[in-house]
Amino acid sequence: MKILLVEDDTKIAEFIIKGLKYAGYAVDHASDGEDGLDLALAEPYDAAIVDIMLPKRDGLSLVRHLREQKVNIPVLILSAKGSVDDRVRGLETGADDYLPKPFAFSELLARVQALIRRAGGITDPTRLTMGDLSINLLTREVVREGKSVGLQPLEFSLLEYLMRHAGRIVSKTMIMEHVWDYHFDPQTNVVEARISRLRDKIDKGFEKKLIHTVRGVGYVLKETRPISQ
Repeated sequence: MKILLVEDDTKIAEFIIKGLKYAGYAVDHASDGEDGLDLALAEPYDAAIVDIMLPKRDGLSLVRHLREQKVNIPVLILSAKGSVDDRVRGLETGADDYLPKPFAFSELLARVQALIRRAGGITDPTRLTMGDLSINLLTREVVREGKSVGLQPLEFSLLEYLMRHAGRIVSKTMIMEHVWDYHFDPQTNVVEARISRLRDKIDKGFEKKLIHTVRGVGYVLKETRPISQ
């Protein structure tokens, strides 16, 4: 999952970025409203966190412009202004949620996760399921056929991304930009290596294979029946 953070306060930005990356998200950061708007229009993000008081273009103007351009990225507004009128103004502009400063990171994370779930049409707020495989988004527990599967944070993020796009092919570029926070380098085999390790943990020992390589294109998570002998 890839998050856009538009925040000009360096300390707050570093605090949020560190927490989001620890939680398994890739993060792009802009320190002013114009750069934030450019990124939001150019890149596909799963959610955006936008401060109101920004240089060059304020957060409400940024959100308003995104909605005028039919960009429906879920937006969480941050602001030191916490009055009811301020919150209403932010929501009326097109933001999806509003969090006043100061805030606890745990609440910010929970709100971002809720926005992403709603945008994805997920009915169960804490769990993703594909066949006999399920992951708990809160406890980060992975279970297949009733057996617990231990994953490292990046492996969990990679699996979550595949599950959110189940049945659809995702390219190496998409994986690099949404699971890691840098652009794809065709000379690196980091995606293949991570997929291989994840496949060993998710598919090894099970008849039905879930993680499939689409040669020359990318990867897809889907159920397939074992071939009868």
